[in-house]
Amino acid sequence: MPLTAHPVAKNKLMSVHIRQLDSTDPEFQAKLMAVLAFEAADDEAIDRAAATIIADVKARGDASVLEYTNRFDRLSADSVAALEISHAELQAALDGLAPARRDALQQAAARVRAYHERQKRECGSDGFTFTEADGTVLGQKVTPLDRVGIYVPGGKAAYPSSVLMNAIPAKVAGVAEVIMVVPTPDGVKNSLVLAAACIAGVDRVFTIGGAQAVAALAHGTATIPQVDKIVGPGNAYVAAAKRRVFGIVGIDMIAGPSEILVLADGSTDPDWVAMDLFSQAEHDELAQSILVCPDGAYLDRVRDSVNRLIEAMPRKDVIRTSLTQRGAMVRVRDMGQACEIANLIAAEHLEISAAEPDTWADKIRHAGAMFLGRYSSESLGDYCAGPNHVLPTSRTARFSSPLGVYDFQKRSSIIHVSEAGAQTLGKIAAELAYGEGLQAHARSAELRLK
Repeated sequence: MPLTAHPVAKNKLMSVHIRQLDSTDPEFQAKLMAVLAFEAADDEAIDRAAATIIADVKARGDASVLEYTNRFDRLSADSVAALEISHAELQAALDGLAPARRDALQQAAARVRAYHERQKRECGSDGFTFTEADGTVLGQKVTPLDRVGIYVPGGKAAYPSSVLMNAIPAKVAGVAEVIMVVPTPDGVKNSLVLAAACIAGVDRVFTIGGAQAVAALAHGTATIPQVDKIVGPGNAYVAAAKRRVFGIVGIDMIAGPSEILVLADGSTDPDWVAMDLFSQAEHDELAQSILVCPDGAYLDRVRDSVNRLIEAMPRKDVIRTSLTQRGAMVRVRDMGQACEIANLIAAEHLEISAAEPDTWADKIRHAGAMFLGRYSSESLGDYCAGPNHVLPTSRTARFSSPLGVYDFQKRSSIIHVSEAGAQTLGKIAAELAYGEGLQAHARSAELRLK
């Protein structure tokens, strides 16, 4: 039954006090930037702890990984090998799912795979070459990474969708081996996560987490192979560890709290928009949900929906804190100005809930993912639409992109200079090399001149 069928009497003490902004306010810009301001507190204690764990794992390998895993996850494993999950167990987890749950997982995986297969073709899977008039061949070769590690959170919540979104594009890119790490506090394994690993084609799964898992993937141990890149979200210790191992291995990003920006023209059911705001706010207290609309009366209607619907939400306390501390409803002059503000915010998720969304989408330059039209709820993108849900946060969509096939590939330049080409290029290179004071560079080029 729809949530709206159970209205709850308004309790003024429990109302959600969402910040209200107006673009006509002379201080609007400063107030908006204050709402957007977020810097994960650099907790020195967390960073020091991560550094200590990484150094210990690098020095002692499996023994260190086993010690930290048993301590933090309250296990009693006698070896790291005992923490690896077999393919038979992954298949058993998939086979044991209820038919409807299994079908949903398989359909989501198929859609994610189909999207990324197209992305691979559009990116040019093999690279390119072209031949100049003198016979010189230039180009680029695209090759997949050899081995990738994916971190999947465990404990408080389970995220099979993250398994699909991280492992499938890696496999589509051609990565030979995908190693998955997932903590299992008290030895509790999530069947849906294991089933997702089975469907996505993950090669090996270890039940370890935290900074020790990141360190093991980055440096390798006797049991856990070193990877070339680590992707996937985690807690503050995982983020600190990823920062510290970057350069030894690649990483995807250091993600901040989840966020949604809704641009509405007032034509969508306000209950729908309220629930879309909830969908991000329920992640955690630091998540951010912002609604921008030129219609003040519509903003009031959405606010009423928020206060009426929130009591039915199991995570209502988290939602209320998130909306109160970091949420906002912004009244603007028109939808054109709404788009200007959207480009300033550069949100992770951008919903354009309007009658003619394509008109406004053409004006958007910065967004992690755009959801166009009133039927395109952000939640569909999280699970099964197809495009990747690993997206840039904290305004990094100004210069970053969603996780994709291209994150699991590298590019090598191809330079095959002909004898004729060497005569032209050699003179240019020698002249510039002498200008830089690098005589060996210049002579290397000159020796090939006739």
